[in-house]
Amino acid sequence: MQKLLISVVALIALVAGVVIYNTLPKPQPQALVYEPARALQPFTLESSLGSDVTNDNLKGQWTLLFTGYTFCPDICPTTMADLRKALPQLTKHTELPVRIWMISVDPKRDSVKRVTDYASFFGEEFVGIRAEHPQLYPFVNGLGLMYSIPEEGETDYLVNHSAAIVLVNPNGERQAIFKAEHVMGEVPTVNMENMATDFAIIASSFN
Repeated sequence: MQKLLISVVALIALVAGVVIYNTLPKPQPQALVYEPARALQPFTLESSLGSDVTNDNLKGQWTLLFTGYTFCPDICPTTMADLRKALPQLTKHTELPVRIWMISVDPKRDSVKRVTDYASFFGEEFVGIRAEHPQLYPFVNGLGLMYSIPEEGETDYLVNHSAAIVLVNPNGERQAIFKAEHVMGEVPTVNMENMATDFAIIASSFN
């Protein structure tokens, strides 16, 4: 009788524990998560992969996309280096590949060879992307990002562009956007620790 009572009490405790766990608030990502995920318009862009890329190249993997250019003095190299360090943390949370697309917003100076050399410096997971403005601008705008176009004839210029990073899910859809932190006197960049935490939450709930 005593053993039966102990078993009943243990079962009640187990059920109560499950109920309490299920009623606890689940961790929420700090990133802006799109629910449902948003489809990308059809695109064809040049890449460092040796051929053009389309929507199909985003499928079957998690992809982080951000705008930059090879002449960028601060945000771009900092973000690329940060992403290289963060990759091991991201890949722990998914069995699928994690790739990074650096989308050049300076087609005048960034040739395919130049973005290829730039991206490959950071690792094989990095892909350099470029296109002329008629194809590039709608693609970047569709991601929810922006960039400036220099005046015609300018040769030595900076390109203003978004510092945020867009996450595309294995279905090739926009899943989230990680916004950059703006601190006075510092280069605006995405907090990689927060991004890794958010990615773990997003990847674990992805169907």
